[in-house]
Amino acid sequence: MPPFDNLSLSGRHLIEGRWLDSDRTFDGGQGRRVFVGTEAIVKAAGLAAEAAFERFSATSRAARAEFLRAIAEELDALGDAITQAGVAETGLPQARLEGERGRTTGQLRLFASHIESEDYLDLRHDPAMPERTPLPRADLKLMQLPVGPVAVFGASNFPLAFSVAGGDTAAALAAGCPVVVKGHESHTAVGELAALAIHNAIKRCEMPSGVFSFVQGGGHETGANLVQHPAIKAVGFTGSLKGGRALFDLCAARPEPIPFFGELGSVNPVFMLPGVLADKASSLGAAWAGSLLLGAGQFCTNPGVVLVPEGQDGDAFVDSAVLALSQAGAQTMLSQGIADSCARGAQQLQAAKGVECLVEGMVNEREVTPSVVACDWATYSANPELSHEVFGPVGVIVRVKDVNEMEKFLDACVGQLTMTLHLTDRDHDAARKLMPKLVRKAGRVLANGFPTGVEVCDSMVHGGPYPASTNFGATSVGTMAIRRFLRPVCFQDIDRALLPEELR
Repeated sequence: MPPFDNLSLSGRHLIEGRWLDSDRTFDGGQGRRVFVGTEAIVKAAGLAAEAAFERFSATSRAARAEFLRAIAEELDALGDAITQAGVAETGLPQARLEGERGRTTGQLRLFASHIESEDYLDLRHDPAMPERTPLPRADLKLMQLPVGPVAVFGASNFPLAFSVAGGDTAAALAAGCPVVVKGHESHTAVGELAALAIHNAIKRCEMPSGVFSFVQGGGHETGANLVQHPAIKAVGFTGSLKGGRALFDLCAARPEPIPFFGELGSVNPVFMLPGVLADKASSLGAAWAGSLLLGAGQFCTNPGVVLVPEGQDGDAFVDSAVLALSQAGAQTMLSQGIADSCARGAQQLQAAKGVECLVEGMVNEREVTPSVVACDWATYSANPELSHEVFGPVGVIVRVKDVNEMEKFLDACVGQLTMTLHLTDRDHDAARKLMPKLVRKAGRVLANGFPTGVEVCDSMVHGGPYPASTNFGATSVGTMAIRRFLRPVCFQDIDRALLPEELR
C-alpha cells in the first residue's frame, strides 16, 4: 500500500474531463493545499452537465449499467490508495474503509442490475378508445425520465458510501442524470481519488465528459452557488439540519424551485418494553451501549435516546449500559470540527435542568469518550435540547412510568429516520398502541435490533418525516433512491417511431 504522502494528488477540480485549479486554496489536511470551488468553477461544472444531459439521458440502460460497473472496478483498482488516504484524513480504521468501499461498489453494481430491468420506469399504457362516448380517449403512455443534472454533496461521516461515488451519485447516474459533486472538506484526498475512478470509467465507456464533475469544497459559498445554478434540477444532501435547511431554502427560493433531497439525521429513539426487560435487561443495556459507540457515534442512525420503564428491570438495563460505556476507550472522531460539536452537545445535555449525568465523557482534540445523561419523561419534555441530535457517542436515557408515557413521547416527537421496539410476545398489546405513532414518525421501524447499519437493498428506506429528511416520500439508500431523480412523462397519441424505446 503506497504511503499517503506519495500519492499523486493535485487538490484540483474535475470539470468536463479536465483537472482545473482556481484562484484560492484552503487547508485540505496533511499539509495539502486544495483549490476552492469558486463561483467560476461551479458555473463551468453546471454548464458541462447541462451540455452532457441530452446525450447521456438518451443512452441505453445497458450502457449505463456498464458505466456503473466500470466505476466500481476503477474504485477497486485504486483501493489501496483510497484506504491509505482515508486512514490519514479521517482517522477511520483500515477495515472500516475497506468495508465502506465494498458497500460503495456494491451500490453501483446494485443500481446497474436495477436498471437492466424496466420495472423502475413504471411503464403504463391506456390504449385509445376512439368509439367511446360521449368523448373518445386518446392513446396514453407513461414512463419515468431523468430530471436533468443533479448536485450531490459529499457527507462528512462516510467518505465513500455517501460521498463522491456514493449512493446519490450512483442513483442519479443510473437514472440518466449528469452529476456535479461538491466534495467534503474533511476528506479531499479520498474525494479526488473517487473522482479519478469515475473519470477513468467515463473514458473507458466513452461517456460524455460532462456527465460527472467534481468540485472541491470551500465552505457554504460553494454549496450555495451549486444549488442555485440554473442547470441543476435536483439536489442530494447528507449532513446537518442547519446546513441542509439553509440549502433547502435556497432551492425553494430559486426562480425555478427544485427538489432538495436532504437527509438531516435524527436521535432514533429506542423503546424498551417491560416484558423484554424482565428477560434480558442487562444484555440489552450492554447492546444499546455498543450501538451508541459504533463508529464513535458518527452515524445518522445512532440510537441517541432510549426509553426505559422505571423499576428494577429498568435499573438493571441502566446499570449495564453505564458499566459498558464507562469502560469504553477513547475513539477518534472524523474531524476536529465534529469533535468540538460533540463536546458542545454533551455539555448542553449535562447542563439541562433536572438531568443526571451517568457517564461524563471527555473530548481531547479529536479523541472522545462516551457521555450519557438520564431523566424522567417530565424533565425530557421540559428541556427541548434533550431531543437534539448530538453527533457522537452521546446518549439520553428517559425513564418512563408506563406505555402511556411512551405514547406521550411519540406525540411530541418530530420525524425520525428510525424508531426501534424491543419486545417479546408478552409486549404485543403495548406494541399495538405504539405502532400507529411509530410508523407516522419514522421512515424505518425495527424490532429487537439497533438501527446502526443500513442494508443496501430494494426494501430499505433511509429517510423520514422532517426534520429527519426534507422529503418524506424518498430514500437515500436502496434502489428506490433512483425515484428522486426521475419524473413521469405522458405521451399522448405520439407515433411509435418517436417514442422512447421502452414504450414502442
